[in-house]
Amino acid sequence: MSYALAHALIAIGVLIAILSVAAGLIWVERRVLALYQDRLGPNRVGPFGLLQVLADVVKIMTKEDWIPPFADRTVFVVAPAIVMVTTLLAFAVVPFAPGLEVVRLDVGLLFFLATSSLGVYSVVLAGWSSDSKYSLLGGLRASAQMLSYEVFMGLSLMGVVMQAGSFDLVEIVEAQRRLWFCVPQFLGLVVFLIAGIAETRRLPFDLPEADSELIAGYHSEYSGMKFGMFFVGEYVGITLISAMLVTLFFGGWLGPLLPGVAWFAIKVLAFVGVFILLRAALPRPRYDQLMSFGWKVMLPLALANLVATAAVVLWIRG
Repeated sequence: MSYALAHALIAIGVLIAILSVAAGLIWVERRVLALYQDRLGPNRVGPFGLLQVLADVVKIMTKEDWIPPFADRTVFVVAPAIVMVTTLLAFAVVPFAPGLEVVRLDVGLLFFLATSSLGVYSVVLAGWSSDSKYSLLGGLRASAQMLSYEVFMGLSLMGVVMQAGSFDLVEIVEAQRRLWFCVPQFLGLVVFLIAGIAETRRLPFDLPEADSELIAGYHSEYSGMKFGMFFVGEYVGITLISAMLVTLFFGGWLGPLLPGVAWFAIKVLAFVGVFILLRAALPRPRYDQLMSFGWKVMLPLALANLVATAAVVLWIRG
């Protein structure tokens, strides 16, 4: 089998797996939230409500594909696709096991940061093109929130890069054979996790789509498959941030007895569970509190972690 064909098959397999996981997470989140909130959750369609996701897909696909009369039609249609394309593209550099990645880049970490940051265009353009004040406010909130927390996300990873000595995600995983970076880089882990929650616009940081103030924020005017792309894109984003947490701080595929892919999947699903439980446990802050927390708390912590790691690395190597 040729190199190109092998990587094409890996890419197709990764795409199918990620979309399947995202669809499954919709059901899992509903069931877990129902358990925590003392209600039943989906339980009518299929055993344990498993076919509820399929029913939702049918409902979305058969809804009227409506575009507001005063919207910018081209931008309105393109905006939902951007979040799906950029998030799925970032998975190209994620190493699921030794030799099991779509493409290996020397600057894989920079590629992840670049592609994930492009997702802000999706919500900004969606909010602007809808010609709705609620959507526009949601888009403005999203742009400020995502751009701000991207700064902290990048700074939180510099300690990992200094310890591993590389931007290559495979080499970062291999550098954790003796000790996972979640121990020496615990502060960076906390900052990256919080920034990841803000990047994916999940509770408690779902201010861009706060229903109590903005109806549904940037996607208020969307329906049908366009809304479905925003909806699924959120779960793909959760899976991406969980995969990067595992790769950068928890040894990636490393683990005893089980195959590397199995360890990677177990760790990723554990972090996806954290995202779901945070939604069940934490209230939504005010928007000014969110931004103040970012610049007054997250930035100093990220810089302190960067300076401390640099000092330790220089001391060890000197």
